[in-house]
Amino acid sequence: MYEKTFPNKRFKKTLDFLKKHVSTDEPILDLGVENPFSRIMIENGFSVVNTKGEDLDLDFSSVTQNKAEVVTAFEIFEHLLAPFNILTEIKANKLVASIPLKLWFSPAYRSKIDPRDRHYHEFEDWQFDWLLEKTGWVIKDSAKWTNPVKKIGFRPLLRSFTPRYYIVYAERMPVKAASK
Repeated sequence: MYEKTFPNKRFKKTLDFLKKHVSTDEPILDLGVENPFSRIMIENGFSVVNTKGEDLDLDFSSVTQNKAEVVTAFEIFEHLLAPFNILTEIKANKLVASIPLKLWFSPAYRSKIDPRDRHYHEFEDWQFDWLLEKTGWVIKDSAKWTNPVKKIGFRPLLRSFTPRYYIVYAERMPVKAASK
């Protein structure tokens, strides 16, 4: 159903990864306003609440006051100036997050229409792994996939085999007991 074209390929791969790690019985807080993928999650039986459009660099109330067992963040961290801060504030013990990977042959995304729609970060996979580790998360699974485009040229050719998206399933690192 969501397989043939962008963003359908991304949606299918994301949904399959989510289903692999999260039960429909586990409430989800999805970072970002309601969007096509949050509706897909709901259509597939997940209980999803989205944040309300607040600036997640400054306002952590959605993640500190919500009792969701899982936080999802699909292509959101690259828009934040300091994703470290919200990652440390998440109270849920499970995280499923995806990011667009930095491509050496393509500049960071910047909308020509909406000045708020731009990427402050485009990570390499190791950078995102390190960010998660530094904020108390242990990556249990990850996957990458390409985003080919139907255009002719050098960059479209590179997109056919260069991974563009990276997704992780992580769990909160257990807090170590203080030694006596």
